Amino acid sequence: MASFLDYAGTARYSDAIDQAGGIFAWQYIQGAGRGAGIIQHFIDRFSPSWTIHAALSICFLISVLAIAPASRAQDASATGISVETNEEIFATLCALDAAGFNADESTLGDMPERLALRAELLKMQGPATEGVRRYYHQHAADPDQTLSRFIALALVLGPPPNFSIQMGLDALPPDAVALGDFRPLLAAFYQEAHLGTRWRRIEPEYEALTPGYRSVVRGVVVKTNAYLREVVRGSSGRTFTVYVDPLAGGRTNFRNLGDRYVVVVGSRQQESTDEIQHAYLHFVLDPMVLKNRDVLEKKKALLDVAAHAPQLSQEYRSDFASFVDECVIKSVELRLRNLPAAKVEEALKQDDESGFVLVRPLIAGLQKFEKDNPSMSYYLAEWLEGIDVDAERKRLQKVTFAAADTAPAAKDGAAVSAEPEGTDSLLAEGDRQLAARDPKGAAAAFSKVLSNEPDNLRALYGLALASVLSGKADESKTLFEKVVSKASAQPSSDPTIVAWSHVYLGRIDDLQGDRTQAIREYRSALTTDGAPDSARVAAQRGVDAAYAPPARQGGAPAQQP
Repeated sequence: MASFLDYAGTARYSDAIDQAGGIFAWQYIQGAGRGAGIIQHFIDRFSPSWTIHAALSICFLISVLAIAPASRAQDASATGISVETNEEIFATLCALDAAGFNADESTLGDMPERLALRAELLKMQGPATEGVRRYYHQHAADPDQTLSRFIALALVLGPPPNFSIQMGLDALPPDAVALGDFRPLLAAFYQEAHLGTRWRRIEPEYEALTPGYRSVVRGVVVKTNAYLREVVRGSSGRTFTVYVDPLAGGRTNFRNLGDRYVVVVGSRQQESTDEIQHAYLHFVLDPMVLKNRDVLEKKKALLDVAAHAPQLSQEYRSDFASFVDECVIKSVELRLRNLPAAKVEEALKQDDESGFVLVRPLIAGLQKFEKDNPSMSYYLAEWLEGIDVDAERKRLQKVTFAAADTAPAAKDGAAVSAEPEGTDSLLAEGDRQLAARDPKGAAAAFSKVLSNEPDNLRALYGLALASVLSGKADESKTLFEKVVSKASAQPSSDPTIVAWSHVYLGRIDDLQGDRTQAIREYRSALTTDGAPDSARVAAQRGVDAAYAPPARQGGAPAQQP
């Protein structure tokens, strides 16, 4: 019999293996293993030189991988996928513990050493500990936001005791940049609290949590790869890591740091499964979507429709690739859930109403993919090409978008003043007019809001965008400056609005020939706490090169930032 290795040496057969293996595994998982029928399908699909012996070897390999021990799935050197503990995260969260962070102690019930350590840290005294406490109280927000920001910093730190930052300033997440001056405090606290010794004592309790998560991750990876018919290779340099720290509790944090995709989870495995699934789909699908930007451009008119949805975040309104990427992931998630038809329709209706209008047509493409197609990396361009823009625009004329989410509850029990009646509808109308490229209509709607609420940042930002569409550089610059100024006095300001205001100010400065001030604005966007990736990418491009407006159809440059 010819061995598997006899065929695996060429790129052609390697690609064929990926495709055939994925098809077999997905059918196997669904309980539709048709044995010889699958092998015959494989022989018919590829070159006649592929013998039944080679096909049997591949099927054997796939079946072995399907039941491989946990160590195979967690071998990061082979797959780039791992579940680990992390001393940098441990030290950072110990500092938060000492500062009085509102941790969920219920997650530490089976961890007596970690629970005892938390009590000790709260009682600690010393100059470094007091410095950490002062810093925490100066930067604390709601628990979820605070945890997310400090974890963002921990993920870019090197090992103790120095905790040196491992990335260049321009590549750091904005919230990590904003907390960069915490690093020397953490290093001093690490020494004062003897965290190295404490970590060696407590690490076994952390390690006890990892087998359960390895099982969760292995299930997510096998199911997802089989459905997409993809094989993840560690040789690509991209990694997907799940870090386990019980102090994260029920809060799951997902970060994309270039080629590093990281999920930080607590001790509640089942509650984290959906978030790990979502993050892993980003890991696998993000590069595929970005490689098909030329296809995406042909469908961009649909973003003008989606932008009418009040619930769609600014990040997706300004970055079509991110919008499509999220719709692709939502559609795959929906198929992986195997819901009954009524539940699927309910989910699609909700996606339409919230602005993710591509999920429905993408679902139709997935149904075709499931029947008989190569791996997703080969199918994606065809899948996206299959979206009929005209048909979708016609369909969406009958869709009513959901109203904007209500204001969040006030902190510390403070009363929340209700917005004047009509504010939400006026803001939504302004957004619709912006999407329709009607600056006069948008300005009218946002101005009505500002007449009642002069400090409404969303309306002020919308008015600035309307000025951009009108080509009024000086007016738009004044408005964006007002947004930034007023935001500095409002701690709960939307970081998306603030970051993009800095980006637009930088572009205006570039167009006016003030490169020095433009770079200052771009760097302000990069250091805006909680800025979305889309704004950070735009700002980094501005730092790298002066903004050049896109050309109009006649070839003349459009003087708009």
